[in-house]
Amino acid sequence: MSAGESSGADEKKYKGVRRCRWGKWVSEIRVPGTEEKLWLGSYSTPEAAAVAHDIAFYCLRRSSSLTALNFHAMLPPCVNSDMSYKSVQKAASDAGMAVDAQMIISNSSVNNEIKANGNDDNGGSWEIKAKWDWKTKTYIFFVP
Repeated sequence: MSAGESSGADEKKYKGVRRCRWGKWVSEIRVPGTEEKLWLGSYSTPEAAAVAHDIAFYCLRRSSSLTALNFHAMLPPCVNSDMSYKSVQKAASDAGMAVDAQMIISNSSVNNEIKANGNDDNGGSWEIKAKWDWKTKTYIFFVP
């Protein structure tokens, strides 16, 4: 079985994540106050799609309760609520792709650290680093 596949009984359910018939994991989120959905991408692993959803959820809704997130203890502090929808989409997608890349790297036993960075609408930049923790089988996000 590959990194993105698991048996139906073992499959973990993450908020904002669904699996397509062809095996990819996708994530999207509704834009607050509208009927519009913001596409966050398709990924090889459910964890990648869940991280993308968490970042977008936090940026768009800035929930006072982080328990609404999939990985509430690992939200990077570099995301904020004053980003445009396009910047939120890019930050979420970049983080999800970084998690997918980490899974590929982890499976090849080369490295277990990932990094994603980008720019916001105000000319500032952001960076996310994460390291796979084999004991907890989760990503630990940190500020460089």
